[in-house]
Amino acid sequence: MTSQTPPPGTCRIGHGYDLHRLEFEQGGAGLMVGGVLLAAPVRAMAHSDGDVLLHALTDALLGALGEPDIGQLFPDTDPANKGRESWDFVRAAVERVRARGYAVGNVDGTVVLQSPKLSPLKDAIRECVAGLLDVRVDQVNIKGKTGEGVGPVGEGKAIEAHVVVLLRAV
Repeated sequence: MTSQTPPPGTCRIGHGYDLHRLEFEQGGAGLMVGGVLLAAPVRAMAHSDGDVLLHALTDALLGALGEPDIGQLFPDTDPANKGRESWDFVRAAVERVRARGYAVGNVDGTVVLQSPKLSPLKDAIRECVAGLLDVRVDQVNIKGKTGEGVGPVGEGKAIEAHVVVLLRAV
């Protein structure tokens, strides 16, 4: 990481993507999406808590800085990351953003999940993400889409997320 302050008005854009297989879990806790527990008969198969939205957000933040991705910084080969909560990854990325002289301008995310529907929890997810980033809720947009019955997501076998982040020099 460099400690050089960016020139005023400098902006950087990052994109993040993540995908996790889903497995049926009778009586399971559900699915973490954007730091919010979604009641579901499935869970994400992952080394950490499997929150695809927060993983994609972490990669978008790191990508905007041109830094290593989530897998390099928090490898699944490290036992310390087993079952780790994904907001830890976001917080670490936000620390890097601030250390480089940037702040989050806005976030636009899309979660692709066949079912259950994300709509009832979108506001809670936006609030959680805004809190993690220390921004206003109106700086965070979250959309929910289905796989339209096509591919692993459409067949209910996977969940994916795409996130774009704009950073601005402070």
